[in-house]
Amino acid sequence: MSAIDDLASELAKLPGIGRKTALRLTYFLLKQSPEQSRRLASALTTLSDRVRPCTRCFNLTEGELCAICSDPRRDASILCVVEEASDIGAIERAGEFRGLYHVLGGRLSPLDGVGPEDLHIDDLVGRVATMKPREVILATNPSLEGEATALYVQRQLASQSVTISRIARGLPVGGDLEYADGVTIAQALAARRTM
Repeated sequence: MSAIDDLASELAKLPGIGRKTALRLTYFLLKQSPEQSRRLASALTTLSDRVRPCTRCFNLTEGELCAICSDPRRDASILCVVEEASDIGAIERAGEFRGLYHVLGGRLSPLDGVGPEDLHIDDLVGRVATMKPREVILATNPSLEGEATALYVQRQLASQSVTISRIARGLPVGGDLEYADGVTIAQALAARRTM
């Protein structure tokens, strides 16, 4: 296998990158200066050497604790549970949540061989028992696996005296009813609120 095929094969393993895009990226990199390719390789090496899970919440960080866990201004009485560290960025961009997070590291998916022991659910249960938040928000994705994960986590936390809530689901702002699927419309109707 050639160096071009080697790189294209590695790039094609990235999410959202097919074989054609991987080859396009490979040829783009070949047109760049060797120094730029070295900077990219160095950045990838540095990333894998320095970034690791936060010891408390499993967000990604270069230190022992992530910036959110280290911030004394965050509200420790509310804990938001997400599937992946990338979900934290989406919630933080909204600018409304000031609590803490817990990253599960995925979602339950028996068909893919992902069970409760593969996720940070036991760590979550221990963390809730120790920090005793008043609320745990389950912010897993509204997929079949995300719903199953939320239900499983809810059952694991049932013995703790904590309010467990689920993020709302429904139509996005600017969305059009005509193009929404039936499940989204049904959930939007079920989660309606009085005006």
